[in-house]
Amino acid sequence: MAHHLQVAIENWPMAGSFAISRGAKTEAVVVIVTISDGDKIGRGECVPYNRYGETVEGVVSDIRAMEGQIADAITHEALGALLPAGAARNALNCALIDLEAKKSGRRAAEMLGLPPLFPVDTAYTLSLGTPESMGDAARLSSHRSILKLKLGGDGDPQRIEAVRAGAPDARLIVDANEAWSASNFAANMSACIAAGVELIEQPLPVGADDLLATIDRPIPICADENVHVSADLDDLTDRYDAVNIKLDKAGGLTEALSMLRAAEAKQLKIMVGCMVGTSLAMAPALLLAQRADFVDLDGPLLLVGDREPGLRYEGSTVYPPSPELWG
Repeated sequence: MAHHLQVAIENWPMAGSFAISRGAKTEAVVVIVTISDGDKIGRGECVPYNRYGETVEGVVSDIRAMEGQIADAITHEALGALLPAGAARNALNCALIDLEAKKSGRRAAEMLGLPPLFPVDTAYTLSLGTPESMGDAARLSSHRSILKLKLGGDGDPQRIEAVRAGAPDARLIVDANEAWSASNFAANMSACIAAGVELIEQPLPVGADDLLATIDRPIPICADENVHVSADLDDLTDRYDAVNIKLDKAGGLTEALSMLRAAEAKQLKIMVGCMVGTSLAMAPALLLAQRADFVDLDGPLLLVGDREPGLRYEGSTVYPPSPELWG
């Protein structure tokens, strides 16, 4: 039976502005893929990211270009040979897995040979701001078990100190989004050590991170912007101790699971991350989160509202998706 493809763009307002070192935004723009066989429906969501040369219009065009293959009932495994890794392939891949699970009457985890899912604790992200504003945000979020700080380079020791003062009992991880440099690295690392930070995500720019191979790394350094798929892992281990796996970078759950296994074989710590999207984007990533050292799937918590049905969040604990949502 031929499959039918639909694509839609959705805008989800954010609860305030979300700022990182590259800029700020007030809404999440997501692309939704729906694939139907006339009876069952599978869905996937992606977030096009300008940092990787993606636009919403370009991603939608790439998805629609696959209409013929989707009509011919292409499998999620075969999709990887036809589209490069990225947001477009992610939405299609997750929609195909969702459809296959619903057609089989099994949950996606079982269908992919994985054990049943259990709840996990996610980090909650604090947007980049002044030390004062980030300290205030930390106090408001001090009940959460794990906080992730967006940093900006210069002035980060003061930001880190303010957050630690505001949330003295929370576990902390930091994400510089490539904003640190050789000149401020030592001071920023010292501040992280003093605050008990457990992970530092992508401190230096892609292509300018050789420093990491020459210094002690008392806190694990996590690769994000410079690692997308399994093949990228081969050039990491002299500089990084962990890897952030995101479905939108990997091009879907199929490659992300391969990447997880490859990273484990290299004894890298695993972080499962996300772009800012709805529960539909987070749900497939929960299959990865079962084996992750750090989980950062707080996208829906940063929005004014989430889709229904969405994931169940209780504080920092996120529960497996219902079949109605995904998988």
